[in-house]
Amino acid sequence: MSHLRLSLALDGGGLTLPDEGRIAIFAPHDPLQISPLPKARCHVITGFKPDFDLFEGAGFECSVAPEGRYCAVIVVLPRAKAQGFAMIAQAAEISDGPVIIDGAKTDGVESMLRVLRKRGPVSGPISKAHGKIFWIENGADLSDWAATETKPVEGGFTTAPGVFSADGIDPASLFLADNLPVKLGGNIVDLGAGWGYLAARILERETVKSVDLVEADYAALACARQNVNDPRANFHWADAPGWTAPNRVETVVMNPPFHAGRKADPEIGRAFIAAAANMLAPNGHLWMVANRHLPYEPALHEAFSQVEEVAGNSRFKILHGQRPSRHKR
Repeated sequence: MSHLRLSLALDGGGLTLPDEGRIAIFAPHDPLQISPLPKARCHVITGFKPDFDLFEGAGFECSVAPEGRYCAVIVVLPRAKAQGFAMIAQAAEISDGPVIIDGAKTDGVESMLRVLRKRGPVSGPISKAHGKIFWIENGADLSDWAATETKPVEGGFTTAPGVFSADGIDPASLFLADNLPVKLGGNIVDLGAGWGYLAARILERETVKSVDLVEADYAALACARQNVNDPRANFHWADAPGWTAPNRVETVVMNPPFHAGRKADPEIGRAFIAAAANMLAPNGHLWMVANRHLPYEPALHEAFSQVEEVAGNSRFKILHGQRPSRHKR
């Protein structure tokens, strides 16, 4: 959300908020986005741990789900269309006042505006900073947009709207799982575990003692809890680069994200690599999959004494790092 759009809507743009009551904000990314609102009345709803920590650190009340009713609800449109529909339906259900939708053009705000106009009156819109803000009044029945909590996908797994690879097994994760060695070690960390596919495949090995699934998306981790029904699995809602393992581990596996919004950002993967090196034992191993074009090798050579590509095709490469460099003397 752009705070400029919200400011324009509130300052002469026709948007009026009740003088009292809580305001829910679904999935904001930056405290500046909601700076025109009174902080004491804001309730930030986000399941993305870095954003949760950012807003909580800035003094906002935060939760992963709504709590009660609100005088107004703001929905910051996500990239996933199904997730956006579900968020707006939930907002309409819990709001006693306006439901405000804000989003960038690249996140489909214009198509969402067209769809909502077919469902009833829409106020606004106000265009600014490559996006739009508009609102509907309370009472809109959007219950047919409500999402089921999970949906089945191939392999007997379940996912949820908006999680990474919600429609099925991610091809990169499948490629990594198919190329992991039989002997992986006893204590393993799956960084950025998603809805649990890699962990489930790893736990097919009887020699594995434990797998720590670290995932920043609360909804994805909830799916992982359903998909990985094994007492050796431990679940952590955390931002992977900032998570600290309780003890040094033998192996880290990962399929790190490489997008921030719609822009490719290899720095995310590099942060995952550094985190993996810091939590591994002196003789530890990192196994990761990456898109063929992503330049992770320099970061791997900096973090590990030995690095090799062990498998690959035109789309993906499997990279193996051994012995974290911090253990060199």
